Amino acid sequence: MKKLILTLAVVLISNLAIAQTSAKAGVTKACTNYIEGFYEGDTAKLKESLQPSLHKFGFWKDKEKNVYNQVGHMSFEQALAFAQDVKDNKKFPAKDAPKEITILDIGDTIAAARVTAWWGIDFILLSKRGDKWMIEQVLWEGPLKKKHYTND
Repeated sequence: MKKLILTLAVVLISNLAIAQTSAKAGVTKACTNYIEGFYEGDTAKLKESLQPSLHKFGFWKDKEKNVYNQVGHMSFEQALAFAQDVKDNKKFPAKDAPKEITILDIGDTIAAARVTAWWGIDFILLSKRGDKWMIEQVLWEGPLKKKHYTND
């Protein structure tokens, strides 16, 4: 009986570990698509990871006044248009531009991550849709102290 309970416990723990690894990979993939979509002007990557109901807004620092101002909402369509503009006008970031993803927490159907990119820091909320993690909301602040784009 003890062997059976031990075996069941090992199987359960193994399944939980596999599920957590899979969730982490899915959240990381969505965040990677997000950064690369904007960096490369790749709308397909954005479509794969952004919810059509995306809500993204943030704060940009006015260096002259040393204050942060809220920047308007970016919709799904605006995100795709921005990426297309990057591609069409070759506004690619510098090769050393940051591309960091930190997963903050993962639940069964929701997750939170922090992304550091050339424009600043984004806090991302995701939901699991079927077996796929999708970005629902983004709140960001920029710029980073060091600029990382080719128009410096």
